Amino acid sequence: MAATAHVDTFAADRLPARDRWPELLFTLPELRYPERLNCADRLLDRHVRDGSGSRRCIVSPSGTWSYRDLFEAANRIARVLAEDLGVVPGNRVLLRAPNTPMLAACWFAVVKAGAIAVTAMPLYRSSELRAIVDKAQIRHALCDIRLAEDLRAATDDVESFQTSYFNTADLEERMQRKAPSFENVATYAHDVAIIAFTSGTTGKPKAAVHFHRDVLATCDTYGKHVLQAKPDHLFTGSPPLGFTFGLGGLLLFPLNIGASTLLLEKAAPEPLMQALAEYKANVVFTAPVAYRAMADMTAKYDVSSLAKCVSAGETLPPATWNVWHERTGLKILDGIGSTEMLHIFIGSPEESAIPGSTGRAVPGYVAEIHDENGEPVVRESIGRLAVKGPTGCRYLDDERQAGYVQNGWNYPGDAYRQDEHGCFWYVARTDDMIIAAGYNVSGPEVEQVLSTHPLVRECAVVGKPVPEKHTNLVKAYVVPADDKKAGAALAAELQEFVRGRIAPFKAPREVEFVAELPRTETGKVQRFRLRERAAQEVATPSGATCVEGIRFERP
Repeated sequence: MAATAHVDTFAADRLPARDRWPELLFTLPELRYPERLNCADRLLDRHVRDGSGSRRCIVSPSGTWSYRDLFEAANRIARVLAEDLGVVPGNRVLLRAPNTPMLAACWFAVVKAGAIAVTAMPLYRSSELRAIVDKAQIRHALCDIRLAEDLRAATDDVESFQTSYFNTADLEERMQRKAPSFENVATYAHDVAIIAFTSGTTGKPKAAVHFHRDVLATCDTYGKHVLQAKPDHLFTGSPPLGFTFGLGGLLLFPLNIGASTLLLEKAAPEPLMQALAEYKANVVFTAPVAYRAMADMTAKYDVSSLAKCVSAGETLPPATWNVWHERTGLKILDGIGSTEMLHIFIGSPEESAIPGSTGRAVPGYVAEIHDENGEPVVRESIGRLAVKGPTGCRYLDDERQAGYVQNGWNYPGDAYRQDEHGCFWYVARTDDMIIAAGYNVSGPEVEQVLSTHPLVRECAVVGKPVPEKHTNLVKAYVVPADDKKAGAALAAELQEFVRGRIAPFKAPREVEFVAELPRTETGKVQRFRLRERAAQEVATPSGATCVEGIRFERP
């Protein structure tokens, strides 16, 4: 067993066998980390040590924290964890709160104490929290009192479970009795720092384990070479810190360069636009669906302070990229990342951004397109995306490791093609490829076409089984821009719209208008739920079009 500073070796003991890990690459000089490494030191402590403690660090509607404010709060909480709650290095600590300065302080406190941060999405309910607690064998939590009910319901019968609540008289009073100094546990670079649970787009969430060096590697690859933000930038966005896209974009990347971050408890498109205008933010992280909605608000809010816009979590339709660029002059930095890889591993900076393309492999990573046998395919061919780099998939005690990692490569589950210039183009999730009448149809390709129709607000395309023919038909779930126009005529119009732009066999045979699409808390469409819904539907007569349960015969 590798050397460790952890007293509780639960996580290390449940990592996959080393021969099931992906090959890790440390090709950049900045990725060669010392043996002993606590990532909190570089991200937070060094700014205070170097005399920058008075710099603005975290902004929120409730006030502004300097780097010293965050440093001292994290130190006090680390003492509460170690001295009052009995947390030892390697214990897992559940964090539950909306995006606030206190959540950031708790995250750093856990890392400083050598424990493992498990940050839960704030909207998770008791059953979801219980699954996390059981999987990671968690016995300690720091929780915003406003979110106490579900956590209590999830853990009331868990033996020896301890929770300290904040935004009440509990954690804050404990903190005031502690000194603002703390000696960080001298963890090893390969000691576990976080366990991140996947957001559930494909069913049962998985627990991805990441080390202290992984946390810094995201800053030294995507943050440094693609994002290229500046120390005077103010970051903000919509993803929760419990989502690794949000952890990187709203905490790791800004603090790594001494910048500041605006944490918002609620960041739906309009509140986010209001915040961008009010606080003059410079860097924003959010999902494609938000950019599309926000584009329609640019005449109402002044977002001229923006310098960088990052999108991930879902494929970014060219139509959204184009309308945002047209109305703001800014190029959205599209990227693909995953909880298993920790953050974005394919994505290009502004100067090489191309609408519709995810970009090139982030420096420090390599990516290829493979066939089903793991062999590289020729350029322009569609295949499985394969990637290696300084981070990689290590599930906590999960047989699905063998599906994600094969022959040293990570396979995130995406179908891609790579053009002759080396740019990667998303085709679909591998489980979003629809076999219809003998043809391979990419659901996202059909979605991209549908999304350009002015009466389509959102859409998702899946395969609906046709058991008697041993095939599937292409079905589109559409959120209309105008509910009053949702009906048979619009459904037929959308079908013809698609036929006129891509091969007719790709056009949806069925269109169903819905009020909203099922999404995870991080904004990803849960297509598996739509596939389940389609499979459970009563067989629709040939040529019928569904509109919220009403059938219309196509002309």
